[in-house]
Amino acid sequence: MSHRILIMEDDHEIVDMLKQYLLKEGYLIDTAYDGRAGMAQFASANYELVVVDIMMPKLDGIEVIKLIRERSAVPILIMSAKDSDVDKALGLGFGADDYIAKPFSMIEIAARIKAAIRRSTVYANREPVEQETEIGIPQELRFGALRVDVDNFAAFKYDQQLRLTSKEFDILKLFIMNPNRVFTKAQIYGFVWQDDYYGDENVINVHIRRLREKIEDNPSEPLYIKTLWGIGYKWEG
Repeated sequence: MSHRILIMEDDHEIVDMLKQYLLKEGYLIDTAYDGRAGMAQFASANYELVVVDIMMPKLDGIEVIKLIRERSAVPILIMSAKDSDVDKALGLGFGADDYIAKPFSMIEIAARIKAAIRRSTVYANREPVEQETEIGIPQELRFGALRVDVDNFAAFKYDQQLRLTSKEFDILKLFIMNPNRVFTKAQIYGFVWQDDYYGDENVINVHIRRLREKIEDNPSEPLYIKTLWGIGYKWEG
């Protein structure tokens, strides 16, 4: 069965190139050239993935992502030439799943799309798991004022629940389950996104920075998530 993808992008040349390439890859493609038209199109069909440009007329990509997340968990891949926009979309809990920087290659964006759809399909088809914790893993872990409920995907700081995105929690869980182990950015991407690392550091950098802002008292001098320059990160709890 062919997967249906919606592309929201105001640059007609980019849309045409991307559409033609993805049609050859076997996808069904719908397009919109502004945010309002994109949301109208989104409401008219079921999509396996949405590609969103951040800078769009009438309704920008950030607002589009927020509106989509109010009604759907469909994977969202954002496109942007500005790191600050990527930071907002990935880091503030709006719900984008991945991003690709402009200019990009057709091969790379096709690989990102394929991976996002595969992850979504695997997640949707997972068997329900028992509520008991794995053997040897406590249900709650405490690190000073920080408390993490592993089974219920919840984290608390000074007994106030933190608003973590799913990716932020997955990164946090990876760290706390492996204290003092050094993870490269490629390893973090592989464990959390369960996909090959494309060498684009911004996705990892944004998530680590936002996670620090939520769990650390002083994100510029982190107590828990330590940076090993040129290597990666580790948890010192």
